Amino acid sequence: MTEYRARFDAEIEFVNGGGLRAHGFRLDLPSASVTEAEIAELLVRHLGLALVSRVELANLEIVEEAHRGSRGMGSHGGDGADDARTAAATSAVPAARRGELVDLSHTIRAGLVTYPGLPSPTITPHLTREASRGVYAPGTEFAMDIITMIGNTGTYLDSPFHRYESGGDLASLELDTLVGVPAEVFRLTDASSRGIPAEVFFDRELAGTAVLLHTGWSRHFGQPEYLHGSPFLTEAGARHLADAGVLIVGIDALNIDDTESGGERPAHSILLEAGIHVVEHLTALDRVPVRGASFTAVPPRVEGFGTFPVRAFAEVPAS
Repeated sequence: MTEYRARFDAEIEFVNGGGLRAHGFRLDLPSASVTEAEIAELLVRHLGLALVSRVELANLEIVEEAHRGSRGMGSHGGDGADDARTAAATSAVPAARRGELVDLSHTIRAGLVTYPGLPSPTITPHLTREASRGVYAPGTEFAMDIITMIGNTGTYLDSPFHRYESGGDLASLELDTLVGVPAEVFRLTDASSRGIPAEVFFDRELAGTAVLLHTGWSRHFGQPEYLHGSPFLTEAGARHLADAGVLIVGIDALNIDDTESGGERPAHSILLEAGIHVVEHLTALDRVPVRGASFTAVPPRVEGFGTFPVRAFAEVPAS
């Protein structure tokens, strides 16, 4: 069987500054028909690099040459959907082994401003404790309250119906895509630009996972600073995650998209079209390890509704 290798020069930059250069680098290839972008991803995997922002190749040649055992080739040619189902099926942790539960949700309260221009929630009584005393037996009282709020309040999940009229609504979501999903956390608090590129994700296998983008922006939640300059996932980054077969993408920032670039929403469009849940306005991601935890975010089962608050949390295995 003929084997192929790539020969090239490379320049690599990282989201938090710095870079690498390579001259005359050689890399095993799965076939002669791989694209330059695929070779760039293989290079990142082979070197085991994290938080890459850009890979540029030059003087690229593909030659017939025996393999030398490059790492990362196993990531190509697999079935992402099968990987996702396998990961989801094996992610459950017996209750006896439960580790620390980390709450990743913001508290919803009357008057909370989550997103500029959207109404804040109001909470009013339907039945007060005082009034209930005339309804129930002596010593028994209840409070029943009414909350009025837009679905985009606090920490919430977007279903495909949020973006697409024919997409699945909240009632259609499968629990095994929402509960105990293996979490992959990406530390981006020292990134030098707002946009999170595809290259950041090249060093990991992500099929069947919840990709959680830890930008640190949640420290501004509820303050004017939260509304401007927020990090976001680029279109290329969203496309990479969709192709990788992830189940959930979450971010601890104002929006998964760049809300300051006009009305386009490529990350929402790509992810929700692929059936990938989007969770926005997370918090406390600094308490979740880069790997090894599981992520849960379950909205109520509402028909004809696309977005609703969730109690998002991570389970971190006991040490």
